[in-house]
Amino acid sequence: MHVDIMAELRQSGVLRSENIPTGDLAESLFCQAFSWVKEPNSNKGFDAKDGSGNRYQIKGRRLRQGNRGERELSLISDFSSFDVLAGVLFDEKYGVERAALIPKDIVSKRSVKKDNGHKFFLTDDVWVERQVRDVTVKLQEIRLPDKRKL
Repeated sequence: MHVDIMAELRQSGVLRSENIPTGDLAESLFCQAFSWVKEPNSNKGFDAKDGSGNRYQIKGRRLRQGNRGERELSLISDFSSFDVLAGVLFDEKYGVERAALIPKDIVSKRSVKKDNGHKFFLTDDVWVERQVRDVTVKLQEIRLPDKRKL
């Protein structure tokens, strides 16, 4: 059943890889909510652009029963390749729990150096930063395409 569901999501354009759906789902939600254009899968450093040319690195984290406090996003390799980090925290069933647009200077300031990049934690105090834009409601309003209705 899992394989069939993943195939359906790829066919409808929600997912674009064979990976776990968290990152692809985050990209689809942000791009649909803000009319951003997705970059090709092979592009390194940012995932989408808006009409003004701003580059967005899109990251998501699924919070599960045993890891609700774990907010580490996937590794950020290069701060110079994007302008804004679009981050979303999903609940256990991939509902949008919290989402934000975070300028790269805040991401850089709050990141921890790691082997091949930087770790960034999307903790609740990120939303307190003045330049961070809470976009939770905007992402919660998005309804992804239902292939049966296409």
